[in-house]
Amino acid sequence: MFSQTVEYALRAVVQLAIHAPKPQKTSDIAEATKVPNAYLSKVLQGLREKNIVCLQRGVGGGVTLAKPPEELTILDVVNAVDPIQRITTCPLDLKAHGVRLCALHRRMDDALQSMETAFRSTTLAELLQDPNPSVPLCDRNQQPIMQLTSLLSSPASAPNIPDLPPNANPESRPDVV
Repeated sequence: MFSQTVEYALRAVVQLAIHAPKPQKTSDIAEATKVPNAYLSKVLQGLREKNIVCLQRGVGGGVTLAKPPEELTILDVVNAVDPIQRITTCPLDLKAHGVRLCALHRRMDDALQSMETAFRSTTLAELLQDPNPSVPLCDRNQQPIMQLTSLLSSPASAPNIPDLPPNANPESRPDVV
């Protein structure tokens, strides 16, 4: 139902959201998301043109989200690379139907509308905060860095996390999950 470009774009932005706001190298995104590097570069260019990501060349550069994960929806990403095409008039150009869709096309458009509504109401941050044990793009039962960082900054939830030195990098602690 979705193009490969949509799938790859969603994988890329989820990867960026996991590490937000830290810039990521295209090669690292490609490896983590299992997207061919050349294809990913084209996808990222398209996302840049639609202001979903920022690309910065040079030392300290890389790819980042143009907005915080809390402000980017799945629909933003999908529509940036392969917009959902709603059915507003009879696809067969039957004059008798016009904008009054037949039962088949009405139901198809209703399904598209439901998908659009679900995607509009889901941010990248919500994907990463989902309690599902299968974390997007993680091979093992790992928490995304974004979640871990928020846990570390919240003293109320600290009892579930081993003590870390003040300058510790949670990415380098395999025992913190």
